Amino acid sequence: MRILGIKTLSGPNVFHHKPVLVMRLDLEDLAETRSCDPPGFTDRLLTALPGLHDHHCAAGAPGGLVKRLQGGTYFGHVVEHVALELSIAVGIGVNHGKTIRGEREGVYQVVVRYLCEPGMKFLLHTAVELVQALLRNEPYPLDERVAQARRIVEEAALGPSTRAIVEAAIRRGIPWRRIHGSIIQLGHGRNIRRIEAAVGHATSAIGVDIAADKDLTKEVLKRAYIPVPRGTIVHTREEAIEALTDLGPPVVVKPLDGHQGQGVTLSITTPEEAGDAFVRAREFGRLVLVEELFHGRDYRVLVVGGRVVAASERVPARVTGDGEHTVEELVDLANQDPRRGDGHERPLTRLRLDEHALRCLARQGLSALGIPPAGRVVFLRDTANLSTGGTARDVTDEIHPTIARMCERAARVVGLDICGIDLVLPAIHEPLAGRRGGVIEVNAGPGLRMHQFPSEGRARDVGDAVVKLLYPEENNGRVPLISITGTNGKTTVTRMVSHIIGRTGVTVGCTTTDGTYVGQEQISVGDNTGPRSAQSVLGDPAVDVAVLETARGGIVRGGLGYDWSDISVVTNIQRDHLGQDGIESLEDLIHVKALVAERVRHGGTLVLNADDEHALGLADAPRVRSPRRNVVFFSLHADSPVVRAHCAANGTAYFPHDGWIIEQRGHHREPVARIHDIPVVMRGLAEFQLANALAAAAACRAYGLGADDISDGLRTFTALEHNPGRVNIFQVGRGYVVLDYGHNPEAFRAICRMAARMEGRRVTAILGVPGDRMDALIEEAARVAARGFSRIIVREDADRRGRQPGEIPLMLRNAIQQELPHRECRIIPDEVDALTTALHELQEGELVVVFHENRDRLLEALDAWDAQPVSSLPWLATSQAGRDLTL
Repeated sequence: MRILGIKTLSGPNVFHHKPVLVMRLDLEDLAETRSCDPPGFTDRLLTALPGLHDHHCAAGAPGGLVKRLQGGTYFGHVVEHVALELSIAVGIGVNHGKTIRGEREGVYQVVVRYLCEPGMKFLLHTAVELVQALLRNEPYPLDERVAQARRIVEEAALGPSTRAIVEAAIRRGIPWRRIHGSIIQLGHGRNIRRIEAAVGHATSAIGVDIAADKDLTKEVLKRAYIPVPRGTIVHTREEAIEALTDLGPPVVVKPLDGHQGQGVTLSITTPEEAGDAFVRAREFGRLVLVEELFHGRDYRVLVVGGRVVAASERVPARVTGDGEHTVEELVDLANQDPRRGDGHERPLTRLRLDEHALRCLARQGLSALGIPPAGRVVFLRDTANLSTGGTARDVTDEIHPTIARMCERAARVVGLDICGIDLVLPAIHEPLAGRRGGVIEVNAGPGLRMHQFPSEGRARDVGDAVVKLLYPEENNGRVPLISITGTNGKTTVTRMVSHIIGRTGVTVGCTTTDGTYVGQEQISVGDNTGPRSAQSVLGDPAVDVAVLETARGGIVRGGLGYDWSDISVVTNIQRDHLGQDGIESLEDLIHVKALVAERVRHGGTLVLNADDEHALGLADAPRVRSPRRNVVFFSLHADSPVVRAHCAANGTAYFPHDGWIIEQRGHHREPVARIHDIPVVMRGLAEFQLANALAAAAACRAYGLGADDISDGLRTFTALEHNPGRVNIFQVGRGYVVLDYGHNPEAFRAICRMAARMEGRRVTAILGVPGDRMDALIEEAARVAARGFSRIIVREDADRRGRQPGEIPLMLRNAIQQELPHRECRIIPDEVDALTTALHELQEGELVVVFHENRDRLLEALDAWDAQPVSSLPWLATSQAGRDLTL
C-alpha cells in the first residue's frame, strides 16, 4: 500500500458535516486481495487491536466489522477502522469513517473525522504501517507509536484556559478558529473577538504592562488604599540582603516580572537565604523584588468584567506520608493520578522533585529518600501555583463581600477586564482587618484551570463568564451570511445581492469567480469561490454581511468555508464539471451542491429555482427538508404549478407578471421591482438574467430589505460596471459584440434563446469548452451551439487542462458538423484572433457573442477597434421582447 496524499476538509463537506481527513490510498498489489485471504491476518489484527471487536460497521451492532474481516473486505476499509480504533487509544476518539473507491482501480479515499488534525494524520500513517506489518507477520512498535501520537495530540491541544473559553463559545453557537497557539478568533466580521488564553479582545495593553511590573502594581494599588506588602526593587545580592534587614524577616524574593511562581522564594529569614534567593530570581527576570511576607492562606480571585466570578484557595504541591514509602515514591504514586499531566493539558500538573523541591524538603528536615510518618504533609513547593503541582479548593461562595469588592476595585484600578487577584489572608470569609493580609499580585491572562477543575468544591464555568464579557446579550458572534451556488448564474446573483445590500450603507464582504471584495475594494484577484476566500471575508472585522459564491471545486477540495448560512441560493444544477474531482454523474454533482442547502441554519431561508428539476428536488431531500427552514421558490413562469402549489401551502415565491417582479406570500402578492428598469434583463430579452434577478430579490427579501431597496439595487446594477464578463455589450462600428463567460451546454442554450429573438440578424458565436470536461459534455455543448447560432468560430483555451493541442476545437467542430452539416464553422485557436476575424467580417446589425477565457485580452482588442460599451441593444426598444413582459 502507498499513501498518495492526505487533505484536510476543515468545514462541512460532502462526506460529513464535521471536519475530516481524506487519505488517497493506493492498494497496489493488495487491490485484488481481501482481508480473509492472507492466512492469520484477521487474528493478528484483532490481537493487536481487540477494540475492533466493538466496531459496528454496516451491521449496526458490535461485531459487525469482525464479520466483514472474516468474510473478506478490502484493505482500504481495514485501514479506516484501524485508524478509528487508534484514535480512541490516544484520546481523540472518533467514530465516523468511510472508504470510497477512487479515480482508478485500486485507489481508495479513506475518510475519517478528526478532533486533532496532526494527531489523526499521524494515526493514518500508523494504520497503514501496522496493517502492512501484520500482513507480513512482522513485529511493529505499536505502543511506541501510540505514545508518540499522544505526545503530538498533547502538543497540539488547546490549553485549559483557552479550551474553557472555546467550549463556552461553542455552547453559545459562536464560530471559532485557531489562529496560532492560544490565539483564537471568535465570531465573524464585525463581531470578531480574539483571545489569547485568558487575555481578551479588549484587555488593556497598559493594564497588562502594569500587572507585569509587580512593584508598579503595588504602587497603583497602594494609591487606591488597597493593602499590599511593603517591598523594594534590588539589583544586586547585597541590596537583597540589605532589603531583608530594612523590611524585617521573613520576606519574599521574586522576579519583578515573573509568572507561574518561577524564581519565587518564600519565608526568607537569613542574609545567606536572601542572597541565594536573589540569584535564583535573576534567572527569570532582570530586576528582583524583595517584599514582606504576608501570613495566611493563599487565594486566587478571578475578576471578569468588573465582578468576581470565582475564587480558589491554593495549596502548594505536596504529598502525605504513609510511614512506608519515601518522598520520591510518594511523588511517583501521586503522578499516577490520571488527572495529572505535563504542563497544562490536564486538570493537575505532575509533581516534580527538582532543585526547588529538594530545597523545600531540606527546610522541613527531609530528603527525597526520607520516609515521612503516616499523616505528615510534606510540601514540595513554597508557592501554590497549579503549574508546579499545586491544588485548588473552590471558595467562591465563601468570599466576604468586602474582600470581593476589594478585588473588583483592584482589577479596576490596574485596568484589566480579565484578571486574577492573588491574596494572602487569614480567611477569605472574614473581612480584612488591619495589616493581616492583602493583595500580593495582580495577574493578566490568569489561568482558569483551578476554577474549572478544582481538587475540591464546585467547578465554576469561568469560560462562560469570559464569553459573556466578549459577547453580551446573547450575541452569537455572527454576521448575516448568504451563500450562492449553482451551475450557471451564481456569480451574477452573488454580485447582484452584494450590490443591492451594499447600497443600504453596510459593508459587504463578497467572494466571486473573479475575486474577493470588502466593500468597494477588491482585495484579491482570481477564482475565489472556495473555503479560504470565504474565511478571508468572515475574518475581516470591517464586514457587516458576507455574500459568498460557493462553487463545486471549493466544496470538493476544501469543504465549506463556513458552518451555517442564514440564506442560501441554488440557481440551477446542470451537467457541468463531470469527470472532475470524482464527479462522474449529475447525481454526484447534485450531492455536492446539496451541501449548501443542507447547511442553512434553522430559521434560515433556502432559495430554489422552481424551473430547474434538480434544484427543486433539494426541497424534498431528507437532510434539507425541515419545518424550521424556510424554502422560497423563484420561477420565470407565474402560472407554474410548482409555484401555485407552494403558495397555496402558504409558501413564498418570486416570478414576473405584468412587467414586474412579484413576491407572493400565500395568497398575497406584492410588486418588488419593474422589469423594464433592470438594465441587465434587456427588456426581457435575457431571460436568464431575469431569473438571476428573481433569485437576488428573494435572497435580499429574506435578508430583510424592503421592495424599494431591492428595486433601487436592481435598477442601478449594470453589466459593465457591476457584472464584468457576463453579457457585456459593446458597439463596434455597425455591429455589436457580447462578452460572456458561458462554457457549458446550458450557458450556451441561454444565449441561444436570447439570439433566437434577434429578428433575423446574424449571430456569430466564438466559443470553446474547458478540456477537463467529459467528451459527451463537450459534444453536447457543440450541438447546442450548432442549433442556436448563425455561424461559429471555435477557439481553444490557453489552459488545455490535460488535452492535446487542437483536440477540443476539433471535437467541437466535428460535433457541430454532425449536428448541422451546413452550419458555417471554422477553427481559429486564439480567441483574440477569432474576434478580430469576426470583426473584419462584421455585417450591419450583426451580433458577435464571445464566450471568453481571458476577458482582459479581449477588452484590449475591442479597445483597438474603438468599441463603445452600451447597456442594451438598440432594436430592443421596438422588438416584441421589449413590448411583451408578461412572461
